[in-house]
Amino acid sequence: MSSAWMPGLTGMTRTEDTIARTDDTIARTDDQRSDTMTTTWRSEAPNNGRYADVNGLHLYYETHGTGRPLILLHGGLGSGEMFGPVLPLLAERHQVIVPDLQGHGRTADIGRPFDLASLADDVAALIDHLGLDRPDVVGFSVGGGVALHVAARHPDKVGRAVAASAYIRSDAVYAEIRGQQGQVNAAAAEFMKETPMYELYQRVAPRPEDFPRLLDKVGAWMAKDFDFTDLVRGLQVPTLIVAGDADMAPPSHFVEVFALLDGGQRDGGWMNEGRPKGGHALAIIPGCTHYSMAESPLFAAATLNFLNEQR
Repeated sequence: MSSAWMPGLTGMTRTEDTIARTDDTIARTDDQRSDTMTTTWRSEAPNNGRYADVNGLHLYYETHGTGRPLILLHGGLGSGEMFGPVLPLLAERHQVIVPDLQGHGRTADIGRPFDLASLADDVAALIDHLGLDRPDVVGFSVGGGVALHVAARHPDKVGRAVAASAYIRSDAVYAEIRGQQGQVNAAAAEFMKETPMYELYQRVAPRPEDFPRLLDKVGAWMAKDFDFTDLVRGLQVPTLIVAGDADMAPPSHFVEVFALLDGGQRDGGWMNEGRPKGGHALAIIPGCTHYSMAESPLFAAATLNFLNEQR
């Protein structure tokens, strides 16, 4: 956590303060999780959205809080609103910029395939558009994959990266999940009308009728095999890998990802001399699934600790 023992203790105290502030959020999140996960994704933060024209995309984004800039990237078929329960925690310490990725939320689709490299280039263009100086980039699921690609493709534009619930090989997920992903296409739209993804899209999308098109594009992307091992191994930006203990891929996969970053190879040492050389870290969130990660206060606490305590 720190390069010396006493600063490490001081850092722990600040971390405990952060975690203490999450207690009420944890209680409210636990009470509301069933409703949140089955009916709606909705942020209580005031809507202060703007648009940036980047790479042919009319990209929607919101800004919350003050402090060191942090770009927060949502998961597939969602939008920035899926972070509603934890956004205030992040915005206490950071200026949080929350874009809606291509074809998601309030950002309309354009005539190009859906892929992580293009989405990463959109985020890099947004960084330039806003004149940000090496903001941290934090993403969940698809957004976590985008965060890794931003860090790899544009390392000079990123301070630190956090990738949550973002597996790096298509064969890493459980077999039943791989089968479900293969069923994502336009024909599934009718069966998704009671899901938070559909409700959100119908409520905020500039063209609500495009939901089947989004399913086709995301489904086509998920149907492809991929392996980002070399991309992760080459990361030069300090990166936190986050996973739930019951995520879409087993914890062992994320330990393997950490190993690509020199993690888990030796004892960390009293002075942190054995920590990964690039400043990377790993967090496994207890009691957390892929579907509750984006609303987990423990995800926020781990992210804040990595971004703020280890500098």
